Amino acid sequence: MADVSPPDARTRKKPSYPIGPDLRHYLTRYRRERELPVTYERLRHFHESHPLMDHEGRNTLWESVAYTAEEIPVLNEALKRVYALLRVDGDFSVMEHLYVDRIDFCSFGNSTPFRIKIVNAYNDNPDYFYIKKADASRVYGLELEHLLSPNRLNFLTAGTTLVEEHIAGIPGDIFIDRWLHRPELRPIRIAKELVKFNERSFVQLLGDMRSYNFVVVITPDFEGSQIRIRAMDFDQQAHNGRKSFYLPQFFKENLPLVDFCKKHLHFKTAFQYQREEQTLMLARAELAATRLNVLLTAMAGDPIAPPENVVMLREGLAEHFKNDHYLKCESMGALVRANLDTLRQNINQGLGALKADRVLGAS
Repeated sequence: MADVSPPDARTRKKPSYPIGPDLRHYLTRYRRERELPVTYERLRHFHESHPLMDHEGRNTLWESVAYTAEEIPVLNEALKRVYALLRVDGDFSVMEHLYVDRIDFCSFGNSTPFRIKIVNAYNDNPDYFYIKKADASRVYGLELEHLLSPNRLNFLTAGTTLVEEHIAGIPGDIFIDRWLHRPELRPIRIAKELVKFNERSFVQLLGDMRSYNFVVVITPDFEGSQIRIRAMDFDQQAHNGRKSFYLPQFFKENLPLVDFCKKHLHFKTAFQYQREEQTLMLARAELAATRLNVLLTAMAGDPIAPPENVVMLREGLAEHFKNDHYLKCESMGALVRANLDTLRQNINQGLGALKADRVLGAS
C-alpha cells in the first residue's frame, strides 16, 4: 500500500490563497459573505495567553487568550452577534441569554484559528465556533462538502475573515484508539462508512484526511448505531499534486481503519458501497447544479495550487481513470468537474465500480 505520510514541509506550510472576485461573487450570491462585527485581525490583538491543558494535564496545542478589561465587554457582545449570524441569520433576540466563556488560539497548522466557547446561561450547555483567516482553497473545500456530501455546513466570510461552525464528533485518532473494537458498534457499518468517506474525499479532491483531520459521528438506531465520518479540516482542498493524497486509505494514521475494513468487508460489497456513494454524489450535484456550476467555474479560474501540482495530479488522474480528458484540465476546479463527469459517464454507461484501489487499500 502506497503511503503518503508524513507530509513534507510544503504540505505543512501550504500558502493561504486570497478570495478572488469570482469566489467573492459566489459567496455574496449565496449569502455566505456578510458584514461581521469582529474580524480575525481584531482577535489577533490579545493581551496575554496561557497554554490550555486537557483533563489529563496534557498540552492541547491551544492557548486561552485574554484581552484588556476595557475591550472584553464590547468584544464579547460582538462575538455573540457573530454566533447569532451563524446560527439564526442574525436574530439576536433568541441569543441574549448566551455568554462568551473562553477564547482560544491555536498557532499550529495553516489556519491558526480562534475557537470561541459560547455557553447558554440557562442550562450551561456549551457550543463552539471558529474564526480564521479566509483561505480560498479552504472555502472551496467547505462549499464542496456542503454541496456534494451528506453534511450541511454553516460558515460565513467577511473580507479576509472566515467563521465556521463546530463540527461535532469523535476525532478519528481517538475513535481508532478507544472505539473501533467496541462490541456495541457493528463492524460492517464502520467499514461501509470508510469506503464512502474515501470516495467522497477522492471525487471532491479533499486532501490530507488522516485520522486527526476527520471526526466519527455515532447515531444510535433501533438496530445498533449508525456511523458517519465527517471531514473537519479543509486546508488541503485541491492543492497537492499526488493522487494518493486525496485517498484517506493511504495515510499510515488510518491504517487500523483500513485493516479493519479489509477484515470485515467483502470485496464485492465494497464495490457496492463505492457505487452507492458515487450515485448519491451525482444526485446531490444534480440538485445543486446551478450553484455547483458557479462554484466550479470560479474555482477553475482561481490559482489555488502551483501549476506543477495541477500537471502532476491531472496526469495521475488520467492514468487512474484511463481517460485522457484529464490532460486538458488547466486547474484544480477543472479536475473536480472532470471527476464528476467521469462518474456520470460510467454510471450512464452501466460500467462497474471504477477502481479497486479506492476501496480496500490495495496498491
